[in-house]
Amino acid sequence: MARAEHPGVETVVPRTWAELQDLLFSEPWPQRAGRYHSTVVHRGLVCAGYGLLTSLQRLGRLERETDLLRNFRKYSRVPFGRQESDWEWLTLAQHHGLPTRILDWTYSPLVALHFATADVQRHDEDGAVWSVDFVAAHERLPEQVRSALREWGGAAFTVELLGQVAPTLTAFDALDPEPFMVFLEPPSLDERIVNQYASFSVLSSRRERPDAWLTRAEPPLVRKVVVPAALKPLVRERLDQANITERVLFPGLDGLSRWLTRYYSSPPRC
Repeated sequence: MARAEHPGVETVVPRTWAELQDLLFSEPWPQRAGRYHSTVVHRGLVCAGYGLLTSLQRLGRLERETDLLRNFRKYSRVPFGRQESDWEWLTLAQHHGLPTRILDWTYSPLVALHFATADVQRHDEDGAVWSVDFVAAHERLPEQVRSALREWGGAAFTVELLGQVAPTLTAFDALDPEPFMVFLEPPSLDERIVNQYASFSVLSSRRERPDAWLTRAEPPLVRKVVVPAALKPLVRERLDQANITERVLFPGLDGLSRWLTRYYSSPPRC
């Protein structure tokens, strides 16, 4: 099967489960032992040909971003106690499926592999896990944004810190004429965000493609590890053995139903 390439993206293709793990856990450990968080986040895609597009970009109605968020706030039954910035609402909207400029990532390579292999009807095509060093991405922030993060003392942003930097998306976009990307740890809205070890990225332009921005950097900030179709059944089996399943990642009856549906529709591995 031909694999779609993305210019400027380092693409590697493992041949075995062991090689796949080595690639996804290839950070310089144990030199960094004692660090609570990795500085690399991952995004699993069922098809290796897919790029990094936000849900708003996939919708194709970029000009409706403000309308979508405004009406989400208006009709929401779970308002925040204090509504000082767009960021609480944006992360809540992303979490519940509204098209936004946010892109979902995870600190866990295994969780990313879950999303690359969960659709057993597509085990005949290559998947992929994209990985980004978000600390390296933050080195390219405008000075006023980078200094706010430095003073905060963390490696990733929070909704509170982004609210201090720019209370609205309009203000965020106006901080610098060149698009920049921030990574934030979303608030623990429910167990799903916690169990998926979630991270979000957001660009200061709703039109800029995340993969295009990441590959323009020197050196490029992103890598794509292909999950070959031939490996997908084995990877799926190993993840199930490790309890990386819908039942855990989507706590509740919906996740349980998704797990059982996949389990009983999966073909036997030859």
